[in-house]
Formats: sequence, structure tokens, C-alpha cells
Amino acid sequence: MNPLAHLLEEIENRNAWQETIILNRNEFLHQAGKVNTNLYFVFSGSLRVFINDDGQEHTIRFGYENSFFGALDSFISNEPSVYSIQALRKAELSVISKVAFMDMIHASEKNLQQWHQVLSQLVYSQMERELDLLTSSPEQRYERVLKRSPQLFQEVPHKYIASYLRMTPETLSRIKKS
Repeated sequence: MNPLAHLLEEIENRNAWQETIILNRNEFLHQAGKVNTNLYFVFSGSLRVFINDDGQEHTIRFGYENSFFGALDSFISNEPSVYSIQALRKAELSVISKVAFMDMIHASEKNLQQWHQVLSQLVYSQMERELDLLTSSPEQRYERVLKRSPQLFQEVPHKYIASYLRMTPETLSRIKKS
């Protein structure tokens, strides 16, 4: 069983979800500048994490069906997040507080090991993304994302994919056509 599936099963077994939230398209789960230490599981829909830099939005990551999601910077630091989180499609999420989640993580050695594995995978994928953005051409970035997350192109408007890939929507359209 993969680490995320194990942790999800543990939350379910402990009945640790605090609530279920339904977000409509374009509704915000979280606004930058606020503390949000909850973790969410996306049962349906899709979301994006982004920053606003002098009026220009930069998409950082996406959340899809059957994935954990949150304002990770705030979760780790207990400080206000620099990120906003917005639903791209109607989304259903379950919520667990950091306190309840960390109590579950520390309840067994296996849970702690699985959580460390999840964090290691997250750090590694962020390192790959940074390297990709710094060293790859727009075409290479597009190809890698298409291979890694084909569902992205089914669920997310192209303007947000272009932002995530650090290119204009016109460049993305040109690459897709070729």
C-alpha cells in the first residue's frame, strides 16, 4: 500500500475527518495572508495553489481527485500562508486539523514512517519542478507535465496550466499544436 493510501485509511479508521466542504468553481478555500493548518482530501474536483505578485498570478500546484492538499507553508510553520487556494471545478473535500493529523501520525511508528515517506516524495518532486523550470525549454516542461499528469489537461483551464509551466497561454497553444 502506498504511503498516502495508508494515511488515508488511518484517518478513515479513526473517524478523524472533522467536516466535508463543498466549494463551487472559483470559490476560495484559503486566502493568502491567513493561517490555515488544516489538511484536506480531495474527493472530487480540482483546485490550484497560487501566489499573487503585483497583480500577476503564478500557479504553483494543483490538487486533484483522490489527493491530499493544503497550504503546506502554513501547515508546517503555523504562520500565515503566502498562497491562495481556489477551486477550478466544483470540489468536495474532507478536512482534518493539524492537531488531529499529527496525533494520528505519532500514534504508531508505521504512521510516522509513512508520513516521512510522503514528505520526502513531496520535497523530491518540488526539487524536480524547480530544476525543470530553471533548465528546461517550454516544450520539455510541457512534455514532462503531460507525461506525469495527463489528467491536468482534462481538468484544468489552459491559462492555469500555462501559468504553472511559466509560459503564456499562446505559447502553450503553439506547443500543443506542434
